[in-house]
Amino acid sequence: MGEREVERAQIVCKELKKTIPAARVELNYSNPLELMVATVLAAQSTDVKVNEVTAVLFKKYQCAADYVAVEAEELEEDIRSTGFYRQKAKNIRAAMAMLIDEHDGQVPGHMDALTRLPGIGRKSANVILGNVYGVPGIVVDTHVGRVSRRLGLTAERDPGKVEMALAQLLPDEEWTAFGQRVVLHGRYVCKARKPLCNECTLMPHCDYFASQIERT
Repeated sequence: MGEREVERAQIVCKELKKTIPAARVELNYSNPLELMVATVLAAQSTDVKVNEVTAVLFKKYQCAADYVAVEAEELEEDIRSTGFYRQKAKNIRAAMAMLIDEHDGQVPGHMDALTRLPGIGRKSANVILGNVYGVPGIVVDTHVGRVSRRLGLTAERDPGKVEMALAQLLPDEEWTAFGQRVVLHGRYVCKARKPLCNECTLMPHCDYFASQIERT
């Protein structure tokens, strides 16, 4: 961590607050259990598709016991359109059984407990902790990794290392909102194939944009 990276992270954080004032996860949910299920379904899928599925799913399954009681094939069919539905259904049912056995059917508010649940990795755990329990954490998905490297905040590629690198650049009270804003910035502006550099307020602070200028 150098002074340059710290200064740039502060600038990026400030600018993103202006362009994305309402930092939020784009998955629809009304309680911790719903958000947990949505994060499992979001793997290799889009938030739009997951929200379409959960609009019906969450009316049918309202507690951990509901997911355990249903036949696996029925749950698979209910979530089929999110992709990888067999593995997702298996993970959801196993995670719900653990919630019942170990947490009275409630979603735990601790990283270690969350990441022990099938289908819940560190990224998903940070989504749940930050949005439900107010525990600071930076969600690192492909968007966050890509944008962070383009901006010169880190050269790391492993999500865990990216998270740790970014966490050193900002105070923890900024982590959750910063991560969510970077996700949205990467999704809608700093796209993987065709970044909208001319529409980006971070352009003056971006190593990627500077490198493109040098090539022309």
